[in-house]
Amino acid sequence: MHQGTGFAAGVSGGERLDDFRIASEPYFRPVANEVGLFEAAFASRMPIMLKGPTGCGKTRFVEHMAWRLKRPLITVSCHEDMTASDLVGRYLLDADGTVWHDGPLTLAVRSGAICYLDEIVEARQDTTVVIHSLTDDRRILPLEKKNEVLKAHPDFHLVISYNPGYQSVLKDLKESTKQRFAAIAFSYPEEAIETEIVATESGVDRKTATTLVRIGQRARNLKGHGLEEGASTRMLINAGLLAKRGIPIEEACEVALVLPITDDPDMRDALKAAVATCI
Repeated sequence: MHQGTGFAAGVSGGERLDDFRIASEPYFRPVANEVGLFEAAFASRMPIMLKGPTGCGKTRFVEHMAWRLKRPLITVSCHEDMTASDLVGRYLLDADGTVWHDGPLTLAVRSGAICYLDEIVEARQDTTVVIHSLTDDRRILPLEKKNEVLKAHPDFHLVISYNPGYQSVLKDLKESTKQRFAAIAFSYPEEAIETEIVATESGVDRKTATTLVRIGQRARNLKGHGLEEGASTRMLINAGLLAKRGIPIEEACEVALVLPITDDPDMRDALKAAVATCI
């Protein structure tokens, strides 16, 4: 999936959007009424915030909903160096002179796509302010450099993701931003559902998936006791993918879970012990 930057000048909106259409259904296992809530918010043109830890399925959910609603999905991975121009667009020089290039947010606003700002808390606060006028009944995007005010397409929908576990004084959303969104909470699923997800996504048998999920649960119990973040469902799927290829579970967990999640030797030993207990 493209990240929504670097659009070529002179290409029609319809042609550009073809790259952002999801052709086949992405696998997503609902755990509550998140699908119905998203559909209602989309019908109401209500911006949505997905709150939850890393690797719990937020991005997959947005991809699934874009496919379900038959809308293009333009994803932007937010980072601290991202400027408002990166979202909105800028004038660039090419063979024909100075030409305006839409940013990913502007393209979504013009064409009625879903714009997904992933991990928005990573972006600078002066950058996120640009979305405010799109999150109330105005649904407009001022293009100051073009002296233009762009009215959002009726099907335009704004979605952001947010990990409350990384809140800090310097990295948190302003209340004036958060209160503009309806929120859907995500977490790691209960054991039976997470086992189903790991088995389906990795292709391992049910017994192996159950073992991996129990390892994940033990690892999550270490969060706040020297571990900043627990083992995500994504990590368990990665371990399953390795196990499916014949890698022993203990080694698969070390590669996909233990080594990525911490550099602390004591925490690594604690995680390895948790893995050994479950095998």
